[in-house]
Amino acid sequence: MTAAGPPLRLTPFRATTYAPGTDLAAVVCPPYDVIGERALTEFEAHDPHNIVHLTLPRPLPGDGDRYGRAARSLQEWRDAGVLRRDAAPALYVYEHVTTGGAAIGLVGGIGLDGPVLPHENTFPGPVADRAALMRATRMQLEPILLTYDGGGAASEVVDHTAATPAHLEFAVAGETHRLWRVDQPEALAAVAADLAGRSALIADGHHRFAAYRAVHAADPVPTGTDHGLALLVDAARHPLELRGIHRSVAGLTLDDAAAAAAKGFDVVALAAGDDAAAVLASEQGIAFVVGDGQRQVLLRSPRPPVVVDAVPDDRPSGWAQLDAGVLVDVLLAYLWNVDDADSRVTYHHDGRDAQRAAERGAGVAVLVRPPALADVLALATRGERMPRKSTSFGPKPWTGLLMRDLTSDHL
Repeated sequence: MTAAGPPLRLTPFRATTYAPGTDLAAVVCPPYDVIGERALTEFEAHDPHNIVHLTLPRPLPGDGDRYGRAARSLQEWRDAGVLRRDAAPALYVYEHVTTGGAAIGLVGGIGLDGPVLPHENTFPGPVADRAALMRATRMQLEPILLTYDGGGAASEVVDHTAATPAHLEFAVAGETHRLWRVDQPEALAAVAADLAGRSALIADGHHRFAAYRAVHAADPVPTGTDHGLALLVDAARHPLELRGIHRSVAGLTLDDAAAAAAKGFDVVALAAGDDAAAVLASEQGIAFVVGDGQRQVLLRSPRPPVVVDAVPDDRPSGWAQLDAGVLVDVLLAYLWNVDDADSRVTYHHDGRDAQRAAERGAGVAVLVRPPALADVLALATRGERMPRKSTSFGPKPWTGLLMRDLTSDHL
C-alpha cells in the first residue's frame, strides 16, 4: 500500500444468523467449493434449512433458475424466523479448531478498495456464479479467508476476547466452532487503527472476492457492496495450514498419461500402497504422483528444454520453478494437451477424492505438494499470481454462522 492508498478496513456489520436455539451442527457446512456431490446430498439431508440449500441451490424440474430459488428460500426462512439480523453492527472473533490445526481471527466487512492481495488467477465461470448468487439473494453468505502479518492491537483484541467465555460454541464432524461478539467502541477503534497501515493476502476465496468486486462495479452501494464478508487471521500469531490442490483428468488412461509425460519427466513406477504424500515430500525438485486408483507413478526431474518450450514467455518470474506452474503449462497443456479450464479437469482438496474421481471418470489423479508460503507471498507482493487453484489454506471458515446483507449495516 502506498501512503496515498486506501487503508485496510475491516468494518463492523449487522450479521444475519440462525435464530437462537437452532441446532447449528445441522445447518452449517464448509465453503461451497470444497463440497462434492456426495457431501452436498448429505448436507441437504441434515436439515431443510441447511445453508447449503442457499450456497449450492439445485434447480427444480422445469425451473433452471437456481439463484432465484435460493433468493426465495432465503426470504421464506426470514419470514419464518429461521434467520434473524442483529440489531447493531459488530465485529466477531471466530475460532475453528480441527484435528489438523486451528484458525482464529476477526470477521467483518473488508473494504474492497484496500490493499487486499490476490495470489491466484481465477476462472470466469465460478466468479459469474458467485456474483449471480449474491445479486439474487442480496447477501454475502460465506466469508472469504484473509491472512496478514499482524502482531498489533487487532491481534490483542482477538486474543483477549478469546480468553473470555464464547457467545456461541458447538462441534460438528469432529471440529469445534466458537464465536465472540466484539462491539466495544475502544476495541473497534483499536482494530481500525492497527489495520489501517497493513495489507492482507487472500488465503481462500479468490473467486468470491472477484465476485464481490463484480457486484460492486454493477451496483456501487456505499456500506453495502463496497465491502465483502471476510475472516482476517494473523499469520504471525495464528499461522494457517497450507496445502496443495489436486487434479483429476477424466478420459485419460494411466498408460497414455505416463507415456506422454515421459517426454518431459522421469517416470518411476510406485507400488499401489505407497503413500503419495510421503513420496512427494521426499523429492527435492518438482514432482507429481499420477494414478488411476489401481496403479501410480512418480513424475520428477522435468527436462529443462521441455520446460522452456512449454512455459509461455509472459509468465511471471519464477513460474517455471513452481510445481503449480509446471503442472499447468508443462504436464497438462504441453504434454497432455489439456487446458486447466477443460471440463475434463476437476479440482480436489483431498487426494482421496481425486483418486475416486479418476476411477469414476476412467482417468487419472494428479497429486501435488503444497506450495511454499514464501513463493506465494513473493508473487502476491509483486502483484503477480500463481496458477488457478494452486493453494488451499485452512482451516477454512464454515458457512452459516455469519452472513452479511448487502443493504446498509445501519438500516
